[in-house]
Amino acid sequence: MAKKILLTGSNGLLGQKLVEHISKDTQYQLIATSRGENRLRNKTGYTYHPLDITDREDVKKVMKLFEPDFVINTAAMTNVDQCETQHDDCWQLNVRSVEYLVEACQKTNCFLLHLSTDFIFDGENGPYDEQAVAKPISYYGTSKLAAERTVMKAKIPWAIARTVLVYGIVEDMSRTNIVLWVKKSLEEKKTIQVVNDQWRTPTLAEDLAQGCFQIIKKEAQGIFNISGKEFMSPYQMAIRTAEYFGLDKSYIVESDSTRFTQPAKRPPKTGFIIDKATNELGYTPHSFEEGIKILAEQVESLKLKI
Repeated sequence: MAKKILLTGSNGLLGQKLVEHISKDTQYQLIATSRGENRLRNKTGYTYHPLDITDREDVKKVMKLFEPDFVINTAAMTNVDQCETQHDDCWQLNVRSVEYLVEACQKTNCFLLHLSTDFIFDGENGPYDEQAVAKPISYYGTSKLAAERTVMKAKIPWAIARTVLVYGIVEDMSRTNIVLWVKKSLEEKKTIQVVNDQWRTPTLAEDLAQGCFQIIKKEAQGIFNISGKEFMSPYQMAIRTAEYFGLDKSYIVESDSTRFTQPAKRPPKTGFIIDKATNELGYTPHSFEEGIKILAEQVESLKLKI
């Protein structure tokens, strides 16, 4: 009998990639949930049900209706500056909602996989492994760390997948990412300033989905770093994106973070050491160039004007 997976945030980039992955596996019955209408109307192999995870009663009702064996929580408020200026909304979506999910999961001993972020760290000593001590410097990071602690205290099987700077594309997406932004800007011959004093391990959305699904299939508990394997600055990412697409690099201006005024502080050097995920999950991320190639092929196949 197929085990049931309830996915939150299925309309997001990672959510849509997870729907694509999981719906192909007949060992699992997928229930995709998100606010509003389903953005993946043309896909089959799963059930869609609207869910507002900030509504405790809605969470209880939907969990009782489907009685899943696993919950994958990808829903979050991830706009770092918005979180800094809208504390209440951020806390409700990133922390209270997780409390509601934990509460519902505890009733049936349901396995919870929760998505987290490199922004729980101050960025002074990256890249980080799973044992590194968290010290957020933004409200977004503070909320995501509080959510992690909620999950860790839960009396259920749990896992946390931390990730970094996710990029990729789907047919219907609400936010851009660094690769698409650089490509579009250079094609339009716009000059862009890109920071050279922050460091990350950028993550292809397909790789993150693969890592999350491996956690579910192995029922692996604990914290896992799921990211790309290459440590680089956004400026380096921009240059490599331009080189891949054969675009004019002279429009890319190297800058540092002091020239940008943003409500939220960014950790200077994060990125992840992914040895644990590699060894325990068999996680094998693509290189950055391979990731751009996959994204470029999808842009072409979807006939998107990006």
